[in-house]
This record gives sequence, C-alpha cells and structure tokens, in this order.
Amino acid sequence: MSTAARPDPLDTLYRDHHGWLQGWLKRKLGNAGDAADLTQDTFLRLMCSREDTPERQAGWKLREPRAYLSVVANRLVANLYRRRSLEAAWLEALAQQPEALMPSPEEHLLILEALNELDALLDGLPPKVRAAFLLAQIEGLGYAEIAVRLELSERSVKRYMVQAMARCIVLAP
Repeated sequence: MSTAARPDPLDTLYRDHHGWLQGWLKRKLGNAGDAADLTQDTFLRLMCSREDTPERQAGWKLREPRAYLSVVANRLVANLYRRRSLEAAWLEALAQQPEALMPSPEEHLLILEALNELDALLDGLPPKVRAAFLLAQIEGLGYAEIAVRLELSERSVKRYMVQAMARCIVLAP
C-alpha cells in the first residue's frame, strides 16, 4: 500500500491553470501587475469558498476549468474597475473642496474603505434600487425628487429604499 499523499485537487487546478489564467488576464487588462493580483485573488476566492458549493463538493473536478476560472476572474475584474471608478469619483470630488476641508491621509483611506464597503453592500441590487438609494444617501434627495429623476412612482422609490436598506442591514459586518 502506498503512503504517498494524494494531491490536493485545488492545488492541481492551480498548477494546471495558473499560467493560462494569468496570461488571459494580462491580455484582457493590458497590465501584468493587475493580472498577477487578480490571478491570485481568483484562486484565493476558490480556496475560501463555502464548503457546500457544487465545485467543492465535486472535489474541484470541473468539466470546463478554464471557463469556470474566467467567470470568477471576470467578476473580480468588474470589482476592480468599479473600485477604481469609485476612487476616481472620490478624488474628483475631493479636488473640488477647499484645502481647509481636505481630509488627512488617514481619513482619506477610511473614507475610501467605507465607500468600497458600501459599494460591496449594494452590489447585486437592481440598478434602479441602487440609484434610488445613492440619490437619497449621497445627494440627500427626497423620495418625490428621486421619483422624478428616475421616472418612477414615489411608491416604487419607497419600495426600493426598503430593499436597499434591508440589504445593508443583512450584509453589514
């Protein structure tokens, strides 16, 4: 009887497809550093996934491993672009503030972190729900004003606000 340990299926998946995924991401992003980071993040996401996912239950024996990895990586690419867009909007808003109101570097990082957490909380909401919530919270608009801006009924805006707040409560750390 052999005493050799069986290879970890996730380790095998990593060894077999890491190079391909990193090359694919490099071509997609045009940036080797981002590609390397997102490749590692993709495998980290798999490693930290819940035990009850079908992929884990099947011991990472995937029919189309590259298709699966590209779906996970594409989600991470979308998150990266959204995070950078959010940071750019924050920096643009910050540039319009008088110098006396500029946050310290520590406050700046805390605000960016909070914005990213809020973005993650709202991720997955339908666009109109997300827009209504942001108009209320960031621009301070009332439900009637949001309804006009989004061409919705005020009742729909109220429903959307409940949906967005419920998500924030359920998913907040």
